Amino acid sequence: MKAAKKSRKTAEKHTDASRARRVLQRLGRFVLTFALWFVGLSLGLVVLLKFVPPPGTWLMVGQWFALEGESPRWDYRFRKGEDLGTHLGLAVIAAEDQRFGLHHGFDLEAIGKAMEHNEKGGKIRGASTISQQTAKNVFLWPSRSWVRKGLEVWFTVLIELIWGKERILEVYQNIAEFGPGIYGAEAAAQHFFGKSAAQLSRSEAALLAAVLPSPRRYSAARPSAYVQRRQRWILRQMNNLHSVEAVLHPDPEVQPAKSKRKRSSEKD
Repeated sequence: MKAAKKSRKTAEKHTDASRARRVLQRLGRFVLTFALWFVGLSLGLVVLLKFVPPPGTWLMVGQWFALEGESPRWDYRFRKGEDLGTHLGLAVIAAEDQRFGLHHGFDLEAIGKAMEHNEKGGKIRGASTISQQTAKNVFLWPSRSWVRKGLEVWFTVLIELIWGKERILEVYQNIAEFGPGIYGAEAAAQHFFGKSAAQLSRSEAALLAAVLPSPRRYSAARPSAYVQRRQRWILRQMNNLHSVEAVLHPDPEVQPAKSKRKRSSEKD
């Protein structure tokens, strides 16, 4: 009798262990299948958008609903790089990411300085590169979470490898928000200056870049004293950087000129 009970208990243990193995195997297959699908879909999407203009971003959709009671506007006009002129590209690099041509998506030097600054308290400083901002805005939703940050890293690596710097800068200029419901260089140039993006002067390009840290707080139409100071600073940095070509194909021994002004922070 005791032997039979012991035998049943042993069989039950084996059954339970077998069930646990099957559950783990199914879970493992699910995770592997999900990972393969995610990698495949994200790769396919990045490759597609290397050649096709993004139809919009989650930020645009979110702002549309946020402004629903205020006559929402969605002015988004994608233009190829050659139709954007040269001034705005240089201006946004000067304002947002002067080491754009030197890093591979992540400015480790800026990240280290930002962490050091943030540990001291006070206003939080960001260190997002143009590549990170582009990846975040094109492929992801606006929020603050470790999941979104991890996905931002993944898509940043992909666009650096697949798109290259020229395409990243082209897309960034086209999807950046320059005012409520005003997205991209062409829409901003037409709205604020009544001309195409290719016709923007250096001063106008610097003014648009000056509002990028917070385009719903600062205005290119009615620039505050702060925006005007930032515009002048950007113009000086543009002179130091010379041209977009010089930034994208830099001499590795020549570092961007250091400035006493802090780099603008980007909201996550």
